[in-house]
Amino acid sequence: MLERLNQLEKNIVELEKYRKEYKLSEIKNNLQLQWVLRYGLFESIQIVIDVACHLVTKYNLGNPKTYGECIKILQQEEYLQSVIAEKLLGMVGLRNIFIHEYVEVSIERLVGLLDNLSDFKTFAEEVKNVI
Repeated sequence: MLERLNQLEKNIVELEKYRKEYKLSEIKNNLQLQWVLRYGLFESIQIVIDVACHLVTKYNLGNPKTYGECIKILQQEEYLQSVIAEKLLGMVGLRNIFIHEYVEVSIERLVGLLDNLSDFKTFAEEVKNVI
């Protein structure tokens, strides 16, 4: 699982570059940039899910039926602080939108998520000690 967290940290570094280097208008007019952001965010969210569900299983914390339940269990068992757990639950919902395309994710929302990359960092910091 440390490899997965290392990949998450690499993703954050890459996504930070896009946050700093491109304006919303540039991203709106460049499909390739949109794909990069979507995939980078999707993969980062999936890593969070994978690590969370791994910890729930590893420490026999319960039998989650959904990805969101993995996050909730880690919060209940105090592996994650409530503030970050709530943010991650929103990201899990976004992952499902990416995969199943229930609704289209606006470019503004994608770019806005780049301002929340610290949530991924916080998750990695909070779980690194228990892996």
